[in-house]
Amino acid sequence: MRSRPRVAVVFTGGTISMRIDPVAGGNVPTLSGAEIIARSPGMDAIADIVPIDLGRTPASHFSFAQLFAIRDAIVRAQEDPTIDGVVVVQGTDVIEETAFFWDLLLDRPEPVVVTGALRSASAPNDDGPANLRDAVRCAAHSSLREQGVVVVLAGSIDAADDVTKTHATALDTFQSRNEGPLGRVADAGVELVRRRSGRRHVAAERAAERVRVITAHVAMDGSMIDAAVEAGSDGIVVEATGAGNTAATVLEAAVRAMERGIPVAFTTRCPAGSASDGYAFPGGGAQWVRAGAMRTGFLGGPKARIALALGIGGGLADAELRALLAGPGGSR
Repeated sequence: MRSRPRVAVVFTGGTISMRIDPVAGGNVPTLSGAEIIARSPGMDAIADIVPIDLGRTPASHFSFAQLFAIRDAIVRAQEDPTIDGVVVVQGTDVIEETAFFWDLLLDRPEPVVVTGALRSASAPNDDGPANLRDAVRCAAHSSLREQGVVVVLAGSIDAADDVTKTHATALDTFQSRNEGPLGRVADAGVELVRRRSGRRHVAAERAAERVRVITAHVAMDGSMIDAAVEAGSDGIVVEATGAGNTAATVLEAAVRAMERGIPVAFTTRCPAGSASDGYAFPGGGAQWVRAGAMRTGFLGGPKARIALALGIGGGLADAELRALLAGPGGSR
């Protein structure tokens, strides 16, 4: 019988792996997974670490093919009966999208924790080692079983479907502005304050590559949507203003897209909340719903794009796609 947990740590790169290169003039990927572990003392007191090194890719460079490959590495680790949980180490630029991508696809109970760093290994007060230790502690903790993918940075434990990067460089940038964090990693250990009320799931082995996100703004017409259609979009997500409102011409362009069989979802460009059907003027949220646009619950534009891309890639019918976008609580 094992005396302590075993945690697989999948290294993919990101700021946590970077040092300043004076020739390049900034941070570049440098450290391997083994080197990151070596500069993160204390993990051996938490769990036995099983490193899986997948390279040093800046998160802003990820392709869907790479995200599926990382998904496969996670699944292989989860299927190993000696592994209690999995950590994915990556750049923070797109964690809110990648974590949600894996959350949609994975359905095993073992914890999956995504982490990284805001400061590179060259910084005297870099946050990478502490974040990695916290992530390993969470992946080894039984209370996070059946909770899907979570993001752990700066001591906060956040569900993948809600967490958002709210500041470009602040250490506490990752926040859940709709439902709040699941808990924290404190001196006493992992402390959960709530559990996830439900999760979206889709079975897919590909993602539609050409799902576009278009943000509504003042003095906007429908030309951006028309251009996206002509460029061969697989789907369109419109980030509407406020509670789901746009100019009438924007909705008219969306209707033209839907008439050509292109799925259109609409959400709010606000950092929290959801698009609603409360306004019935031309271009108002009620008109978007009546026209057939899909609602996305609390998902903002980037996450809605991930869900729509995987839903289309998974071959979902219209009703199934709508249910996936709306989420377990329906349209909120």
